[in-house]
Amino acid sequence: MREDRHYATGKRKNAIARVWLKPGTGNIVVNERPFDAYFGRQTSRMVILQPFELTQTVGRFDVMATVRGGGLSGQAGAIKHGLSKALLTVDPSYRSALKSAGFLTRDSRVKERKKYGKRGARASFQFSKR
Repeated sequence: MREDRHYATGKRKNAIARVWLKPGTGNIVVNERPFDAYFGRQTSRMVILQPFELTQTVGRFDVMATVRGGGLSGQAGAIKHGLSKALLTVDPSYRSALKSAGFLTRDSRVKERKKYGKRGARASFQFSKR
């Protein structure tokens, strides 16, 4: 891997994000689109910027991310997870702050599968005694 670029993979729910960091001006590109065009909701954009705000590195890195699977909320969480892991390769001293904020832990909550004989994952059909 080149010295000027840092790579990490982030995951949340069914979304998987590949994230590259390189020194720059704070430009964030997701799936070859500006991140504010890709994520319409302000909360998703805020989630992505959280690792930078926590480590006081806002505007110091350019981010290039490719995301697959899940919805927009899961994708934003996957990018946040990947960014946090990539920031560790930049400077390992960020670990305590990122770890205590829970940014290095993968959110593994995935939709439970539907079971046979049931209406949903756990919901049953209404029982009739007579």
